[in-house]
Amino acid sequence: MPEFDMMLPVDRKCVKIYTLRKAEIMEKARILQNKTYLYLTEFFAGMSVMAVELGASRLLAPYFSSSQIVWTIIIGTIMIAMALGNIYGGKKADQNPDPDRLYARMILAALWIAAIPVVGKYIILGISALLIFTVSSKFLIWAAFSACMVIFVFPLFLLGTVTPSLVKYTVDSLSDNGRTVGMLNAFNTIGSILGTFLPTFVTIPAVGTSMTFLIFAGILLALAFIYFLSAKRGGKKIGLGILIFVLCCIFGSSGSFAFWEKGLAYEGESVYNYLQVKEDEDSVILSTNVLFGVQSIMKKDHGLTGMYYDYALAAPFMAGVYEKEQMDVLILGMGTGTFASQCERYFYNMQIEGVEIDEKITDLAGRYFELPEDIPVTTYDGRAYLNAVDKKYDVIMVDAYQDITIPFQMSSVEFFYLVQNHLADDGVMVVNMNMRGSKKGNMNQYLADTISQVFKNVYTIDVPGSTNRELFASKSPHMLEAMHDNMALSADFELTELMDRVAAGLDAYEPGDYLLTDDRAPVELLGMQVIDEIIREQVEYYRAVYEREGLRGLLDQL
Repeated sequence: MPEFDMMLPVDRKCVKIYTLRKAEIMEKARILQNKTYLYLTEFFAGMSVMAVELGASRLLAPYFSSSQIVWTIIIGTIMIAMALGNIYGGKKADQNPDPDRLYARMILAALWIAAIPVVGKYIILGISALLIFTVSSKFLIWAAFSACMVIFVFPLFLLGTVTPSLVKYTVDSLSDNGRTVGMLNAFNTIGSILGTFLPTFVTIPAVGTSMTFLIFAGILLALAFIYFLSAKRGGKKIGLGILIFVLCCIFGSSGSFAFWEKGLAYEGESVYNYLQVKEDEDSVILSTNVLFGVQSIMKKDHGLTGMYYDYALAAPFMAGVYEKEQMDVLILGMGTGTFASQCERYFYNMQIEGVEIDEKITDLAGRYFELPEDIPVTTYDGRAYLNAVDKKYDVIMVDAYQDITIPFQMSSVEFFYLVQNHLADDGVMVVNMNMRGSKKGNMNQYLADTISQVFKNVYTIDVPGSTNRELFASKSPHMLEAMHDNMALSADFELTELMDRVAAGLDAYEPGDYLLTDDRAPVELLGMQVIDEIIREQVEYYRAVYEREGLRGLLDQL
C-alpha cells in the first residue's frame, strides 16, 4: 500500500478498500451498476420465499391436513432456513463477494423449487411410510417436520443468502449504508406481501400448486440468467438450468396429489382445499384430503349412504318433522349437499339453507352431486353466518369438522350458545364428530362436554365402521319422545328401520369438566392424539401380518 495510504485514518482506509473491492465486483457484470436490477433481485427473492411457504402448506395439506400444527411446522422450518442463509450469506459476502456465486445459488434454489412438483409428493409418502413404523406418538408432527426439512429448507437457505450478498453491491459508501439496507429490506418486504397474496388468490386457484412452484422458480431463473448473460459467461449454467427446468415443467405440471388414483372424475384445488371427485357404478365421492377419507357422497340409487349422514336424519324426527307444516333446516358445512339431498328425499316439508366456505365445493355439488337447485348455499364461515342472521331453525347441522382441521371458532362454548340462540324451542342441533378416541380427554369428549355446558339434553351414538360419532342436542326434554312419535308416521320402511337402530343405540351423555372456549381450544393437539391412536392400531395390524407372513404377505396386504 502506498505511504500516503498508510497515513490515512483507519475509517478512511476502510472506505478506500471497500470502494476498490466494490469496483472490482461491478466489473464482473455491468448490470450490477443498475440498482433497479439489484432491488428487483431482492424483491423477487422475497416474493418467492412467501410463495414457496404457501405452496408448502398446499403440498402438505392433502397428506397431513392444513391445521395450525402443520402451519407452525412450515413457518418454523422456513425461518430456520432463512436465518441460517442470512448467516452463511453474510459470511461468504465478506470472504468472497463474487456475484457469480450469488446468482449461481439462485439458479440452484430455483431448480430445487422447480423439482418439488416432480418429487415432493413421493418424498412425503416415503417419509410417512418410514416413520409410521418407527414413531409411536406425534406422528403428524414428526412426518410434517421431516418432510419440510427435506423438501424446503435447502432452497430457502439459499434464498436467505441473497440479502447480505446484495448489500455488498448496493451500498455506495459507508455513510449511506443505512438508507440502502433499508431500501433492500423494503423491496424484500413488498415482494413478500405480493408473494403472500398472489399464490393464495391467483396462481393456486387458477393453475394449481405445482404450477405455482414452477412459476416462481422460473422468475428466479430469469433473474439469474439475465445476470450471467450481461456478464457474457455462465453459458453452461444457463444451458443446464434451462434443460432441468423444462424437464421439471414436463414431469411436474400435473396437479395430482393422489398419483396412485386412476380415472378420477375431477381433481383440482380451491382457495381452501385440494379437491377430488371419484365415481364408480354405485356412488360419487368427494374427498378434500387424500389420506382422510370421504367428505361427501351421493348414492346413484338415491338411497341411504351407509354413513353418518343417515344417522343425522334422526334430528328431523327429534324436532317433530311430521308435526310441522314447514321445517327450517340450516347446514353449517354444506359440502356437496349429502345431508340436504337426503332431507329433501325423505321429508316433504323441508326448507333447507346451506353454508359452505369453499365456493368451489358448491360448484362441484351442482356438477357431480345433483344438489337440488332450490337449496340456497351461502359462501361464508358458519359462525360468521349465524352472527349475520336472526332466523330460528328447527334443525341445525354442524358438519364443519374435517380430519383434524377443526375450526376452533366452531368448537367453543361461545359458538354453541350462538347455535342455541338460533334454534326453535323444540329445535335440535346435530353435530358430526369425526375424531372418536378411546382415551380420557379426547377430542370428542371435549366437544361433548362443551356442548353439555349449553344444552341440557345431549345424546350420542357411534356410527359403525367409522370413527364418526353423532351428537344430538336440544333445549327440549321431549326430543326422544318426538322422535318415537314421528317415526310411527314415517312411510319409508328402510328409513324407519334405520331410525329404530339409532333410537336403540342413543346414549344420554354424562358431561364432564372438559371445556373449549374462544380463548382456549387446542383442537389440533386433541385431533393429533386421535390420529396417533388410529395409526398405532393400523401399524399393529401390519406388524402382525409381517410376523405371520413375512415381507411377501405385507406387500400383498399393501
